[in-house]
Amino acid sequence: MKLEMIQVDAFTDNVFSGNSAAVVFLADWLPDQVLQGIALENNLAETAFLKPSHDGWDIRWFTPTDEVPFCGHATLASACALHLRKGVERTMRFSTREVGDLLVTPQGDGYRMDIPHFDPDFAISGDALVNGLRDDRWVQLFRNRENYFVELASEAALLAYRPDLPRIAELGSFGLCITARGNDCDFVSRYFTPGAGIPEDPVTGSTHATLAPYWAAKLGKTSLSARQLSSRGGVLGCEVAADRVYLIGQAVIYMDATIHLP
Repeated sequence: MKLEMIQVDAFTDNVFSGNSAAVVFLADWLPDQVLQGIALENNLAETAFLKPSHDGWDIRWFTPTDEVPFCGHATLASACALHLRKGVERTMRFSTREVGDLLVTPQGDGYRMDIPHFDPDFAISGDALVNGLRDDRWVQLFRNRENYFVELASEAALLAYRPDLPRIAELGSFGLCITARGNDCDFVSRYFTPGAGIPEDPVTGSTHATLAPYWAAKLGKTSLSARQLSSRGGVLGCEVAADRVYLIGQAVIYMDATIHLP
């Protein structure tokens, strides 16, 4: 069996930056262990699998170790692959198992992605994090359905942060996102999820479902610019509505490949 795969760098306009995702086209679902094996073999933050549906595509995402309920950058990568390799010019609908439909529309030299709006939950104690993750640089602590978030005092503090990955892994399926007011944009972030096999994610679309509403309320604006300050780096535009968040980003194809399965 041969499967078409395209590797895309998302939330960037240059290869070797942004966040890489593999996009694999399927006629029908393969067994989960095969999907997980492909993701492990790719060894990227996420591999997205697409299967045609009646009004778009069903999508699933796998890290090298687990299936995840929501991935923004691999959805953007999927839209880029469909747009540039399959000639899809219209709004693309991706049906997920846990977070509803995600819509991505080609826009200029990039894409506009419609994702859920997850309000920050402040009803949380600092004790919810494992020992050793908290220090006096922290300004605010909050969470959503799958991550803890910590606002730090400055972009400099965010860049200086050195994660204790074994301790963060004790959070299990939860990730840790740190954020701060940006020097040349509205806000910046970094994201760590070693429990899912990703020590530091280069650029994370899904965290912005909560980061964008948090900073929109804090800054009193609904249109924001964001950067993720990993070693690869990424750029996101964010628009916040009552029940949705819109992410604007670019993506570039790095590789076209063929998977050979028995």
